[in-house]
Amino acid sequence: MQPQPHILLVDGMALLFRSFYATAPMGQFFPKQDGTPTNGVQGFARHVLSAQNLIRPTHMAICWDMGSHTFRNDLFDGYKANRTAPPDEMLPQFDLAREVSEMIGWQNFGVKGQEADDLIGSFVEKWKDDAQITVVSGDKDLLQLINPNTTIALTKKGFTEYNAYNLARFTEEYGISPQQFADVKAFMGDSSDGYPGVKGIGPKTALQFIQKYGSVEGVLAAVDELKPGQRQKISDNVDMLQLSLQLARINTQVPIDTTLEELMLPMWTNDTLNLLHQHEYRLIANHALTIFR
Repeated sequence: MQPQPHILLVDGMALLFRSFYATAPMGQFFPKQDGTPTNGVQGFARHVLSAQNLIRPTHMAICWDMGSHTFRNDLFDGYKANRTAPPDEMLPQFDLAREVSEMIGWQNFGVKGQEADDLIGSFVEKWKDDAQITVVSGDKDLLQLINPNTTIALTKKGFTEYNAYNLARFTEEYGISPQQFADVKAFMGDSSDGYPGVKGIGPKTALQFIQKYGSVEGVLAAVDELKPGQRQKISDNVDMLQLSLQLARINTQVPIDTTLEELMLPMWTNDTLNLLHQHEYRLIANHALTIFR
């Protein structure tokens, strides 16, 4: 019997930003000869190589946001409105990161109007019964995608330390199913994404609500059972609560136009290393050599 494929899904945006800010505060941008900064790109690729070496997948996909406007901005003007624009040194690196992925032979995926999270969710939905899946990201929202075959590995430290959640760990820690995580987020809101949820309801109470009543709708149906203060807060914010649920829920229905065969990991060759050197990505080439030698 053939072993199941193991797909590594990478949140490209999360790793690119993380890598950029790991070195930018020290003024380390690793510029090419023409001055183009590459610190985010080179850190991103080294992180992915390390993940590949640690997790040992057979297949891989890198998922990207395609511009800052998504269907969530159409639902709510304030979605991610509090985020500052990326620094100038970051701007050329979005395209460069996708180019480097192509050089190495990794497959890039992005759909206008959808976030990287939605692509990852749709990959999980498509192959959850046919493959082991590991998702690498820094975004806890992705915990809602956990299933018996899917692990979410949240970045922790450096290129090799992860806070990994499988179904057993998530259920034990939260006392709900992963699918109910979006309902918790709907109550508590998300300051980094700019939606408020229900003002005055924190993470602990939000989780208790879903543990007891199962969903946002379940809480609303039982609102008369709640403490007067909680009842008031929810009654004052019903529309925002329901909107927050829409914003928190990952879209798992984005059409994924690829086959498993196309996601197979490429073999490293001297040609790949030469190409990286040619484009002045010495740090990536050296990192690859330490891993694949």
